[in-house]
Amino acid sequence: MSVPRVKIHNPKTMAVPSGYSHVAEVHGGKLVFIAGQVAMDANGGVVGQDDYQRQAEQVFENLGAALESAGARFYDLVRLTYYILDVTHLPEVREVRDRFINTQHPPTSTAVQVSRLFRPEFLLEVDAVASVD
Repeated sequence: MSVPRVKIHNPKTMAVPSGYSHVAEVHGGKLVFIAGQVAMDANGGVVGQDDYQRQAEQVFENLGAALESAGARFYDLVRLTYYILDVTHLPEVREVRDRFINTQHPPTSTAVQVSRLFRPEFLLEVDAVASVD
């Protein structure tokens, strides 16, 4: 029996995570690294001024476009990193994220509250790593 290309799991000796996985093992395939995405549309305009949910939707739409350009899908994600101005809005961001990812086997992730992003209009930025055949 062959080893799955990506095995996402949580060791029994660690606390059960809520909404993410502790470990993603990648066997073969190619890794795709996606730069931090913000709520910017294709024309460079800011989407969802002061609205975490709308900005998260645009961020995940951008991640989807980036994944597709590399022949990947959201189910190929192994890692997400969130940079967010106010972590109290993380539930809103996760609600949007859950419309895109495999919630039964979510990717590994880290959320970091930051004091600012590269432009003051942005409330969050998300970068990603995927593994594709």
